[in-house]
Amino acid sequence: MTEMIDRSDLERLKEWLAPKGQKIVVVAHTNPDGDAIGSALAWRKLLVKMGHEVCCAVPNRYPSFLGWMSEVEHLAVFREDTGGEVARFIAKADLIFCLDFNQIGRLEGMSEAIAANTKARRILIDHHLNPPAIYDLQFSVPDASSTSFLIYNIIVAIAGEEAVDYAMAELLYVGMMTDTGNFSFSNLSPELYRAVAVLAERGIDIPAIHNQVYNSFSEGRIRLLGYALNRKMEIMQPYGAAYISLTENELRRFRFQVGDSEGFVNFPLAIKEISMSAMFLETKNFIRVSLRSRGVVDVNVFARRYFEGGGHKNAAGGKSFLSMPQTIEKFRAAVEEFFGAPQGEK
Repeated sequence: MTEMIDRSDLERLKEWLAPKGQKIVVVAHTNPDGDAIGSALAWRKLLVKMGHEVCCAVPNRYPSFLGWMSEVEHLAVFREDTGGEVARFIAKADLIFCLDFNQIGRLEGMSEAIAANTKARRILIDHHLNPPAIYDLQFSVPDASSTSFLIYNIIVAIAGEEAVDYAMAELLYVGMMTDTGNFSFSNLSPELYRAVAVLAERGIDIPAIHNQVYNSFSEGRIRLLGYALNRKMEIMQPYGAAYISLTENELRRFRFQVGDSEGFVNFPLAIKEISMSAMFLETKNFIRVSLRSRGVVDVNVFARRYFEGGGHKNAAGGKSFLSMPQTIEKFRAAVEEFFGAPQGEK
């Protein structure tokens, strides 16, 4: 991993962080997941150790099953900041770090606050494709399995392995674990497992972390999952595609909370013949589109082409401002166009 990070960029980062007492903002993406929270809070902790005043923020509330994480009390939720403290801090910031995303315009109300500060240097640390050329410095490594793994390598490069303490190890492990599907997705390099070994050496309780993340759901989520798979999963058999759609009314029936649908889109991929899965989740203003795939199917291309989104080859997302029936109709037509002849006829 370190060979993927430009040494001159690391030196410039160290130079920018050298003056102590700077006001620094660390921002992660909307609907923050384990990687967003883990990488942001671990990076915040290092910056505080270096003598800086740090505000770590996300646009909206994180899932309840991540609320146990170390340092989470230092994570501000912009939407719930009625006093405007986060916006005022952003306005005075000297440096703004953008972690686990690369499109500032997708941060809800935080986008305007960040755009208004024209004096702060902006630094990107991310593993998603095609970052815009708006950053003063960027560590964009699409081959990194998670932003937490990327942050781990940057921490080690600028502060040494000894800088990773117990809390940071726990945070980084959550990010690495969740963004790799519990170490089952692609980009599982020997360097990743070496990093995990270092985190384990800090004494973190890996079985307990796994239990907190994957076995701490509400009854409503489990019942919603059963309903989604039994009643709402549709298979486009000739194309090896599947999709699940959930409306606002359906979500309310199961007392939906933020994060309750996390991972649903992956379940259809357990079917032998399915190589692409989609999830359509209705919100107040639009339909959130989640896409997953396996093998050669590139959902990043699919998301960019049909749903104004993007992401990774096997994990991407987008939005639809159509109704749910229209969105599904658009998806079905897109699948037919994208895959061409049905799989059995190729």
